[in-house]
Amino acid sequence: MNVEGWLADTRTSYDTVAASYADVVRNLLAETPYERATLALFADLVLAVGGGPVADVGCGTGRITAHLHGLGVDAFGIDLSPGMIEVARRDHPGLRFEVGSMTELDLAEASVAGLVAWYSLIHVPDDQVGSVLAHFRRVVRPGGPLLVGFHVGDETRLKTQGYGGHPMKVHVHYRQPAQVAQWLRESGFAVEAQMTLTSAESRLGGILFGRRQS
Repeated sequence: MNVEGWLADTRTSYDTVAASYADVVRNLLAETPYERATLALFADLVLAVGGGPVADVGCGTGRITAHLHGLGVDAFGIDLSPGMIEVARRDHPGLRFEVGSMTELDLAEASVAGLVAWYSLIHVPDDQVGSVLAHFRRVVRPGGPLLVGFHVGDETRLKTQGYGGHPMKVHVHYRQPAQVAQWLRESGFAVEAQMTLTSAESRLGGILFGRRQS
């Protein structure tokens, strides 16, 4: 599928489910202690390099953005879906949320202290992940941390319904940590840590910490 096709399907699907999605995931971090610890570590890494703005790319309805803000990080969110951004602004007034695509990330070079892609690369086809990660590297300052969360596996599933039973049309790509780590290295990130875990967030989730090399 071409870029315009899967992006349009993803945007429309998440516009459709935005309100229901927010209700489903709103309190999910309360059930995921390991993910909370991961986000706390990421926040510490950002503050250790002097702080600054942090992009939550594919932010959805803003729960991770808001959590990082609560940890003292100057986080803002970007999402492809105007519907998701509308709900994010409603639920987290005072925080910055923008409509945008990770395939054409509208941020200046080296403008963010760190970047999070929390289960947001899962809809990007394999042959376009490298281009997306190149955008990530471009906008992160040298030495800045990157946090990526994803579903672990070896398959792609077509999701046709979700979040309140609403219709969707998105492909969900399950990947092995070694493959994601390889993509990060090829894109100019040093991989500093990786782990897998099982929780309410994912039946088997992968977490990678990277750092932009100069």
